[in-house]
Amino acid sequence: MPAEPTGGPPVAAPVDRQDSSSRKFLGRLSLPERNFVADALRAETVGGVLLLIAAIVALIWANTLGGSYADVRGFHVGIEALGLDLSLQHWAADGLLAVFFFVAGIELKRELVAGELRDPKAAALPVIAAICGMAVPALVYALVNTVGGGAMDGWAVPTATDIAFALAVLAVIGTSLPSALRAFLLTLAVVDDLFAILIIAVFFTKEIDFVALGGSVVGLVVFWVLLRKGVRGWYVYVPLALVIWGLMYNSGVHATIAGVSMGLMLRCTRHEDEEHSPGEHIEHLVRPLSAGLAVPLFALMSAGVGVTGGALADVFTRPETLGVVLGLVVGKAVGIFGGTWCAARFTRAELNEDLAWPDVFAVAALAGIGFTVSLLIGELAFDGEGALADEIKAAVLMGSLIAAVFATVLLKLRVRRYRALVDEEERDEDQDGIPDVYEQHNPAYHLRMAAIYEGKAAEHRRLAQLAGAGSDEADRPA
Repeated sequence: MPAEPTGGPPVAAPVDRQDSSSRKFLGRLSLPERNFVADALRAETVGGVLLLIAAIVALIWANTLGGSYADVRGFHVGIEALGLDLSLQHWAADGLLAVFFFVAGIELKRELVAGELRDPKAAALPVIAAICGMAVPALVYALVNTVGGGAMDGWAVPTATDIAFALAVLAVIGTSLPSALRAFLLTLAVVDDLFAILIIAVFFTKEIDFVALGGSVVGLVVFWVLLRKGVRGWYVYVPLALVIWGLMYNSGVHATIAGVSMGLMLRCTRHEDEEHSPGEHIEHLVRPLSAGLAVPLFALMSAGVGVTGGALADVFTRPETLGVVLGLVVGKAVGIFGGTWCAARFTRAELNEDLAWPDVFAVAALAGIGFTVSLLIGELAFDGEGALADEIKAAVLMGSLIAAVFATVLLKLRVRRYRALVDEEERDEDQDGIPDVYEQHNPAYHLRMAAIYEGKAAEHRRLAQLAGAGSDEADRPA
């Protein structure tokens, strides 16, 4: 694992000249930010497809060979003396998701110091949108269960967005969003993850073993000091990370907190002699492991619920499950769109003229796909209530499916516009590896284009002469 170098001043990622203080809401990203978002979402899209496959396999397995599915995820493995004799389901939720939250911690750190959240003015809209996108689903759940007399324990279940699943939906339906909308969706998910971590830490910690917690904190301090001292080597950090995770698990605080804490400690600003910061480098290495293995395996161990006509009917009649479905489908869309619109109105922010408010609403509806973290919170909220816990999982699946279909309809209405914008963003006529829209202020670009067009004009003049000569010969009498 890379170290935390101490020499050289930190430098932020370069920003395209047009992306200054005049940048509009959902305006064009700087070139480095666009490239980072594209790389991050490419890995998440592949992971999302694997996640979708894992969920389908889990559902088929649970509904055809339910006994073997229960036996496999209930199989215990680990060292009992260390308090780590866990079922495979718990290893997936507490162990594999720690990798997911480690990546989330790096994402959050990078967004705060070098990304969309580094500028408070630019961050205001997506942060407000994300907060409203978590608060409104919780209120919807609370309202439904207050009226219906249900349990309030699941209020946090519909608050999270699963960006991998959302991107998988985009891949399946063949819709490519402009980079500004993709970045907005990514920022929403990052802020979602932050608040989900806080919810897990604050509301789902019942008993604390302060000795184990203190040991974990000491481990985190050692982790931070090693980074600051410039110590390198995965063989140092991986064993230390496992110790920190094990102590955090035994403390009673959810073990994923260890993952996000270590992610937040990595440096995500670049020094002058660096192409990538340590945080970006580690994220590039670990993200495929998180998106391609950890999260799909968690889905395989958690998404297998019995699906029958009666069970599906219960999803829409029981207040706890209905609250989850309405929270994801209605709460997310209304919360994100309403928060964004109100924030833009009061801050007088102008929406990018290439997009429209229906585009924001479509992304808000897409954010209603809450899978990984929603399933995790559902397991924590209804731990020990087997039947209700499975019904909550079914509600998460059903709500996410409805949100996906709803968002698909909205996105398809604008798909031609999106394709035109994406084509414009990716056009590179001079083939220098930089999209043309980022070179409009570069004289060298225009000189290259002039040379290209002059070459094409000369070729057409030559072809015209050949065509003219050919026609003269054809007109000559035999």
